[in-house]
Amino acid sequence: MSKTLVIGASGQIGQLITKTLVESKEVARALVRDKSKLDEFKDSELEIVEADLEEDFSHAFDGIDNVIFVAGSGGSTGADKTLLIDLWAAKKAVDYAQKTNIKQFIMLSSIGADDPDAMESDIKPYLVAKHMADQYLMASGVPYTIVRPGPLTNDEGEGKITTRRPTTIKEMKIPRADVAKSILYILSREDLNGKIFELFNGSYDIDTILSIEFDLS
Repeated sequence: MSKTLVIGASGQIGQLITKTLVESKEVARALVRDKSKLDEFKDSELEIVEADLEEDFSHAFDGIDNVIFVAGSGGSTGADKTLLIDLWAAKKAVDYAQKTNIKQFIMLSSIGADDPDAMESDIKPYLVAKHMADQYLMASGVPYTIVRPGPLTNDEGEGKITTRRPTTIKEMKIPRADVAKSILYILSREDLNGKIFELFNGSYDIDTILSIEFDLS
């Protein structure tokens, strides 16, 4: 059975992903800076590794088959942390993945990361960091899928999405729960390696819309 490393497992999306992996009896390793943030999993089979993403965390990749990078500096930090976590830590994760037999590297990016100059945004440093991290992953040779959701909400997930960008910011929003569900679906589909797509609240199941978008069988 393959083992999945969740980088940023204590974040909101990371916890949703980790919880589902644990409940599904999947073999998973959670990488966090502080184990206490995952106290709800202390009696489970989840392997938890403490590490600072600003330091060396290569040991977390031992025996790993799949990587889900959902770490982020958070909205309350400055541009320095954005560079160190959203760009530099992501770059290091790709470097570590190159040295192991990774089958999938799923990167949580953001709408606007394809071209940070094309959108008016007060989080442009974040979009630039995501852009550079995405480009580095794409050029690395590591099998990857990049997911770029619209503005995240804590609304209850409905499991319905679209990959076609709506015309208004309001329509571009998507619940974190639906992003987590989409990432977990991607984890089961190696035929999505090399794909990049945006995610928004919509009316399609994840498997349906990706089958249409990429002509999957």
